[in-house]
Amino acid sequence: MTQGLLSRTLMAALLVAGAMVPAATAQTLDKVSFGTNWVAEAEHGGFFQAVADGTYKRYGLDVTIVPGGPNENNRMLLISGRIEFFMAANTLMSFDAVANNVPVVSIAAMFQKDPQVLLTHPESRITKLDELKPLTLFVSKEGISSYYQWLKSEYGFSEKNVRPYTFNPQPFIATAQSAMQGYVTSEPFAVERAAGFKPGVILLADNGFNTYSTLIETRRDLIESKPDLVQRFVDASIVGWYHYIYGDNSAGNALIKKMNPEMTDDLLAYSVAKMKEYGIVDSGDSVEKGIGAMTDERVMSFFDKMVRAGVVKPTIDYRKSYTLRFVNKGVGVDLRPKQ
Repeated sequence: MTQGLLSRTLMAALLVAGAMVPAATAQTLDKVSFGTNWVAEAEHGGFFQAVADGTYKRYGLDVTIVPGGPNENNRMLLISGRIEFFMAANTLMSFDAVANNVPVVSIAAMFQKDPQVLLTHPESRITKLDELKPLTLFVSKEGISSYYQWLKSEYGFSEKNVRPYTFNPQPFIATAQSAMQGYVTSEPFAVERAAGFKPGVILLADNGFNTYSTLIETRRDLIESKPDLVQRFVDASIVGWYHYIYGDNSAGNALIKKMNPEMTDDLLAYSVAKMKEYGIVDSGDSVEKGIGAMTDERVMSFFDKMVRAGVVKPTIDYRKSYTLRFVNKGVGVDLRPKQ
């Protein structure tokens, strides 16, 4: 075999979807499980895409996705060693792990922006966060204990106008002078379908609520014993997200619908469009560092805000909640469409 032919053969074996990835065979795949925090949906799309289009296999991984749900606790499966990776909702979960001596670490942030929004009626013409204060605010119990404490400390909100949000949009729809919490990727779609109007949307992330979201967590012992496996899972997940957001995501969506038969094509398309429009997955630091990016400065900034809001104690060592070891390497940036 000539040197040129050998070179081309090696390149063909290693070059996949525009990115250099480790060669793998069925005999060498490492079996790992990844637990999500909710039922299959577009907000988890990059992980499903990486399974469906073979990206994980090209990185030497046989990945099983374990869906979450209202009666599931996949984080406990991670802690007990029954799964290797878990999807944490936001950085507050990472801080809480440190506070409670839970031996898990955030290793990548697949969402640069938290999708949390407050929705308004279009006739109110509200465009600024401050303008929400006089309204009736439908906020969940979890929201009250997290982002709403930040609204109080940073923007002077009070709880006098807060009403319970039970994940039913009807009270909001029926109350013109009100606002309702939701995710930018789903609740506006549901309101428009149910009420026939497009709600106003105020994304908290664009107003200073700078938590990371949809983080990958793993155990400290796995990082220490199998750092190569952890790196391959992070890298392949990143590539999966580039494919899902910018490429042909039909395979990922088909797997999502298979695991969640209630999911519709319309909602999947809407969610992906909003993730792109608002820069949920790919914006800020990820533009140069790649999807999954995290920085010390960003985590410190959010920690300080949560301390001021009384959500976390200032004495916890927040730096134990995450590591930058596996991100910020520019993996997959060549898969982003050229502007």
